[in-house]
Amino acid sequence: MRATQIKPSRQLMRAPSPTRLHTHLLLALAALSSGARADDAAPQVEAQGALDAGVIVQAVVISGSKVAQIAPVQASLKATQPQSVITASFIEHAIDPTADFISVARIAPSVGGGVAANGTGLSESKVSLRGFQDGEYNITYDGIPFSDTNDPTHHSTSYFPARIIGGMVVERGPGNASNLGQATFGGSLNLFSKELSSSARFSPYLTLGAWNTRMEGAEVDSGKLAALGGGAFMLNYSHLGSDGYLSHNGVNEDNFQFKFEKTSGDTVWSAFSTWNKIRAYGPDKGGVTLNQAAQFGKNFSLNADPRSQDYFGYNYADKKTDFEYLRLQTKLAQEWAFDGTAYTYAYTNITTSSSDPTGATPNGTKAGPAGNTDVPGYVKTNDYRVSGAILKATGQFERGQLRVGLWTEHAFTTRSTLDYDWTLGGVPNPAEKTAPKNVKYEQNSAWLQNEPFMEFEWTAAPGLSITPGLKYVHFNRSIDALVNQDTRTPSKSDQTYTATLPFLSANQRINGEWSAYAQLARGFLAPPLSVQYVNTPDASHPAPQTSTNYQLGMVHASKQLSFDADLYYIDFNNKIASTGSGTDLVYFNLGGAVYKGVEAQATYALGQGFSVHANGSLNSAKTKDGDLWVAKVPRATAALGLMYKANGWNGALITKMVGATYMEKNENPAYHLGSYASTDLSLGYSFGAGALGFKRARAQLSLHNLLDRQDAVSAAANSKGAAYDQYVFQPQRSASVSLSADF
Repeated sequence: MRATQIKPSRQLMRAPSPTRLHTHLLLALAALSSGARADDAAPQVEAQGALDAGVIVQAVVISGSKVAQIAPVQASLKATQPQSVITASFIEHAIDPTADFISVARIAPSVGGGVAANGTGLSESKVSLRGFQDGEYNITYDGIPFSDTNDPTHHSTSYFPARIIGGMVVERGPGNASNLGQATFGGSLNLFSKELSSSARFSPYLTLGAWNTRMEGAEVDSGKLAALGGGAFMLNYSHLGSDGYLSHNGVNEDNFQFKFEKTSGDTVWSAFSTWNKIRAYGPDKGGVTLNQAAQFGKNFSLNADPRSQDYFGYNYADKKTDFEYLRLQTKLAQEWAFDGTAYTYAYTNITTSSSDPTGATPNGTKAGPAGNTDVPGYVKTNDYRVSGAILKATGQFERGQLRVGLWTEHAFTTRSTLDYDWTLGGVPNPAEKTAPKNVKYEQNSAWLQNEPFMEFEWTAAPGLSITPGLKYVHFNRSIDALVNQDTRTPSKSDQTYTATLPFLSANQRINGEWSAYAQLARGFLAPPLSVQYVNTPDASHPAPQTSTNYQLGMVHASKQLSFDADLYYIDFNNKIASTGSGTDLVYFNLGGAVYKGVEAQATYALGQGFSVHANGSLNSAKTKDGDLWVAKVPRATAALGLMYKANGWNGALITKMVGATYMEKNENPAYHLGSYASTDLSLGYSFGAGALGFKRARAQLSLHNLLDRQDAVSAAANSKGAAYDQYVFQPQRSASVSLSADF
C-alpha cells in the first residue's frame, strides 16, 4: 500500500508568503575584505576576500609551500583564533564526490561525530565542535550564516553537497566582532563556493558505488567572456541515487548550482544560486534498537511490510531548498571600500512517518474500527524562508584598519504535525485529546534580528596587530499559532533578546615562519523557539546563553612543515533548564559549564611526493553544579594520515578517531560509548590531454571504513524503556569509483 501525500492545512496555507520579503531586500554595501599586510617570504596559507579577512576565509591561496598544497588541515600565520583551513585540493582528491559538507569537516581536530549511518552523503549527520552540538555553532556559506528557524541547527544533505564546495575553514571560537551567526560561542564551519575558471570547459563526471549508488552530473565553465564584459559563470548539475546501506533507506537527490562574477575596475559583481531536491526514505527519528540489530542486523531500519510501522512507504521525507545571494564589492575612495551582500534561502520539508518505528507503541488508530491494528502516523511540515543583508565598510589608515557593518535578517516559518491512519490510505486520525483532534500543532513563527558591529585592527608594532571590537545583538522572535506545539492551544507571544559582546584578539608575527595569537571574546545564543511552547510565555523568558572564551595559540609554516597548537578555556553560562510539566512548563536559566582543552595539527613533507599528517585534541566539558560530563562531548579526537601527490597520482590514507562519550546527562554508565575510529583510502590518477579530445581526465577509487569496524557512534534513551533505546552504528566497508573529464 502506498502512503497518500498530505498537503499542509488551509490555515497554514493562508499565512503571508515569505517570498514577499524579496521585494524589501536592499542591495547592501559593505567593505572589501582587509588587504593583506606585507609578509615575510615564508610559505603559508593566506586568507583573502571575506567579511573578516584572516578569520572567515573565502579563498584559500597557497604560496610557495609543498606541504601547504597537500595538508588536510592547516592554519594561517595571520590567525587570531584556532582554525583548520581545508583546501579545494583536499576536497577534490580525498573526499568522496557523493559526500556532504559534514564529511569534509570531520578531519579537523575537536570535531566529533559526522558518521552518516546510511553511507557517505546518503543520510544526514551532525558533528560536535569542542563538544558543542549542532545548534551551538554557526555554519556559513560564502560568509552568510544559514540554519533552521526553530533553533540554529542544520541538515547536512540539504543545500551544499561537497562537490560544490571550494574550501572550508573550521573556526574554533567566536572570532572577531565581524564574525556573524546566531551561535558564535561554539565556533563556525565556514564553507566557500568554488573559484571560477579562467578558461572555458565542459566537465562531465560519474560515480558508482556500493548499495547501487550512482551519481552523474556535469559542470560548465564559461571562462571570461567578452560578451559579458569579462564576466564568467559556472553551472553545475548533479543527480544522486542510491539504495543506501540501511534497509529500505533509498535516496534520490538533484542539485543545481550557478555562480557569476564580473570585475570592472575597482568593482566586483557576484551572483550565486543553488537549488536542491531530495527524497529520502528513513524513520523520522533514526536508529535501531539492540533487539532489532540482533534480529535483523545493524543496518536494519525499515521493511517492506505495509502492516508494520517500519514499512518504508510510511517513512520518508521530501525536501526542497534554495540559497541565493547578490554581492557588490567596490572602492569608493583611496581609504574606503564597500562590500554588500543581499541574500535569501528557503527550506521545505514534508516528512511522512509512522508513529513509532521502534516497536514501543503497538498498532491501532482511532480512525479505524474498534480493536483495529491499523498503522498510525503523521505528516510533519517545516517551511521557512530567510532573507537578509550584510553591509560592511572598511577604512585603511596609517595605524590600522577600521571595519564597521551591520547584519540584518528576517525569517518567516510555518510548521505543523497532523495525525493520520496509513492503513486507511491517509485518513485523519483523531489521536489528540482535544479538538482539533488530528492536529498536534499548527504554528507560524518569525524573527527579526539586527547586529551592528565595529572593530579596529591596530598595527601596534611591526608584526603585531591588536584587534578590539564590539557587537550589539538585537533578536526578536514571535509566535502566532492556531495550535501551539506542546500546549495545543492558540498562542501569540513575542520575546526580544539583546546582548553587547566585546572582542579582543592579537597576532604577533615572530619571524617569517612563526606567529602567536591570543583571543578574549564573548559568545551569544538566543533561546530556542521551544521556550515559547508554554501556556504563559511571559513567565518563561530565560536569558540568552553566553560564553567567555579565552584562547592562546601558535602557528608555524615552512616549506616542509605546517604546525599549530592552542589552548582554550570557555566559561559557559545561563544554561537553559525547565521546571513543571505538561502545560505548566516554565523555562529558566540554571548554572553552566566549563569547556577546556588542547588542540594541535601538523603536516610534514617527507619528500618524493609523500607527506604525513596528524591532528588531535583533548577536550573536557563539565557542569558547574556537579562537575559532571556534559552529554555528547567526546573526551578526545585524533586523525592520522599518509598522503601522496606526484606524477599525476594522488593518494590519502586517513584514520579519524572519536573518543569515549557519555550520550546522556549525569554520566549515566548505560549510555557511555567507547571510542570509535574509521579508516578511509582515496587513490586517484589524472590523465593529460587524450585522443578523445579531453583536456584532462581523472579516475578515483574511494574505500570507506577500510577495517570494517561497526561500532556504535550514538545512543538515545527511550522514555518507554531501555529495550527501545536507539543506536546508530558505523556502516560497513564500502567502495566507489569516480570518473571525470574536462573538455
